[in-house]
Amino acid sequence: MFNQIPFQDPVMFKNAFLSSPTAVGSYSPSAECINLKAKAGSYEEDPRKRTTDPIVTGTSVLAIKYEGGVMMAADTLASYGSLARYRNVQRIRTISNNTLIGAGGEYSDFQEIMLTLDDLVRQDENANDGHHLQPKEFFSYLTRVMYNRRNKFDPLFNQLVLAGVSKVRDPVAPNTSTTQVFLGQVDYNGTYFEDNTIATGYGAYIARPLLRKAYKPKMTEKEARDVLEDCMRVMYYRDARALNRVQFARVGVRREEGGSGELVLDIAEPIELKTEWRHTEKALGYPKPTDDSSG
Repeated sequence: MFNQIPFQDPVMFKNAFLSSPTAVGSYSPSAECINLKAKAGSYEEDPRKRTTDPIVTGTSVLAIKYEGGVMMAADTLASYGSLARYRNVQRIRTISNNTLIGAGGEYSDFQEIMLTLDDLVRQDENANDGHHLQPKEFFSYLTRVMYNRRNKFDPLFNQLVLAGVSKVRDPVAPNTSTTQVFLGQVDYNGTYFEDNTIATGYGAYIARPLLRKAYKPKMTEKEARDVLEDCMRVMYYRDARALNRVQFARVGVRREEGGSGELVLDIAEPIELKTEWRHTEKALGYPKPTDDSSG
């Protein structure tokens, strides 16, 4: 056959080509194209690729700093395309005893990220060197992971929100420590930033302005909770992929009289937000219909 002729020596190839009409006649350009297409298809079906298009997705994650901590909120819906399929999905998780993570986007990719973080925490504990990874270090690690996968053209389709608190040594008084509150976001391209308020997904357009307007440096924990609750209610009204079943989480330092307080980290059980669907005549633009159907 033609494809069995040795190609190392150009002269040998030419002589074999001219002296073997059957080999020349057996060559089929169309068959070769088919073989190339088959090879290309085998790469497209590479089982190592985890996600080529988001399928089961979660929507926005909101977070805001308050004095001594961070409050985070997300609903419990994972949509299968446009179908509100899974209504009890936890999209806020703990990484360590002082770090929270929330995720929007493809849920299976978020599960993969959590497995990676679990391995990182396990390695940190096995080192047993008296030092532990802090929120900012987890965040830096995630930025490299997301950017690395993006460069492989196999991104993890998530927008991640990471929050935490850590004790840092005061440079002025080395024997004392201060509480450092951290809040950052990283997306599937590896783009990252830190801020006092964060909203992912559709919430970046709807809820972020409300969070910025409400934020103040000395905000209390209750004020932060109320602001997030109002924003999640607006998201339920405006976002077709949102649900009124919401989960709140906090990480921070509990303020106590006469001391710096103790570290608190908890993820509350989901609650259903109260919503109001009645409209006034002014909003409707016409008189409200009555229950009397007689005319």
